[in-house]
Amino acid sequence: MSQYASNKVNDGDGRLDGAVEAPIRFDDTALIAACQKGQMHAFGALVAKYQDRLFNALLRMCGNREDAADLCQEAFVRAIEKIGGFRGQSQFYTWLFRIGVNLAISRRRRAGRVKFTSLSPDPDLGDSQAAALTAGADGDPARQAATADAHRRVMEAIDALDDAHRVVVVLRDVENMDYDQIAEVLAISKGTVKSRLHRARTLLREKLAGLIDPIDA
Repeated sequence: MSQYASNKVNDGDGRLDGAVEAPIRFDDTALIAACQKGQMHAFGALVAKYQDRLFNALLRMCGNREDAADLCQEAFVRAIEKIGGFRGQSQFYTWLFRIGVNLAISRRRRAGRVKFTSLSPDPDLGDSQAAALTAGADGDPARQAATADAHRRVMEAIDALDDAHRVVVVLRDVENMDYDQIAEVLAISKGTVKSRLHRARTLLREKLAGLIDPIDA
């Protein structure tokens, strides 16, 4: 894909009408600058770039697809409302995730925890530890049932963590954020990120004893 977006309008006969706006780059800095100038098609590019990743992280935080979709949409609405004040002091990616995480935590606190109850692997789990457990069943029904049960237990164990520990596991082990990025998202120190992650993984090992190997730091 070109690093530039074409803003010409097709007239329906295969011809391109004159440029409506100057071309914009697809990197975040240029897209944000375009948004701040009122070029809302640039925000659409940011949505396309990050919506799947944000949705997947929110799904693991709230455990419900409809809630995750609502939270994802609300996070982007909040982001567009605040984009004028974005000064690039953090990455747009971490700034957006901070909005989404705060919304998810607020909803969980208002509505109570939503338990993960699926007995089959979720295709949106990506490269998380839970998804890794479901790999390699080789079409064997018994093995598929066993891995599905393991997947359910992992997700229930993660859901049982309190919000502070759950979110660091999601951001580190699902989103593969580094410690500095997680610290930006949660507005805490890197040392606090490490201590929470260590505690979260200790709790998961205790809950999943005999099911999975210890998770490396």
